[in-house]
Amino acid sequence: MGIFQIIIDYQEAFLKGLWVTVKLSAIIWSVGIFLGGLLGVIAARAPATVGLFVSIGAFFLSGLPILVLLFWLHYPLQATLEIVIEPFITAAFALSIVNTFGVAQVVRDASIDFPQQYILAAKVTGLTSRQALFHIKLPILLRQLIPILLNLQVVMFQSTLFASLISVEEIFRVAQRINSMIYKPVEIYSALGIFFLLICLPLNGLALWLRWKYTRNISET
Repeated sequence: MGIFQIIIDYQEAFLKGLWVTVKLSAIIWSVGIFLGGLLGVIAARAPATVGLFVSIGAFFLSGLPILVLLFWLHYPLQATLEIVIEPFITAAFALSIVNTFGVAQVVRDASIDFPQQYILAAKVTGLTSRQALFHIKLPILLRQLIPILLNLQVVMFQSTLFASLISVEEIFRVAQRINSMIYKPVEIYSALGIFFLLICLPLNGLALWLRWKYTRNISET
């Protein structure tokens, strides 16, 4: 039984698992980009203590394996609080926290490092602070941030695999169940790799193209 035959025979199970993965990723992306972007902007403009909080949070979470965070939130924390939360919600919460601090750190650093000569030049030409923000600063920041954020979201998408270890019925857990029935690990996990390549490669390619086109142009000015 080959890879594509397995995909055809178990397409319904794969599609259900993929749908759970996509839903989980959509929550992680939406929460992380919105809250992380907001937190990053606040950290760049607020007192240094806010920026320090973001930096420490991002530093701590970057060194903490996501699997450990998931287990902490799913087992000991819920047992201590005597509550039971669905694994999907726990995974969405944990991965959203990681994504939020990752995005916040990126946005904060880009905002702090933004060349102030662009703003000064805009004011010299007669633009107001508001016009300079929307017509100069935001477009340049977005050109710099979008490739980095796309790469980060690809990493978060791949990190949804860990949710299977707390019983979330995403695509990796589905693949494990199928393998337990027919025991074709090479073919099954190769099929899983195909699903992820179909989603991740276009995003990575877009990020590379944006970085080549826009980031290079800024460095040459």
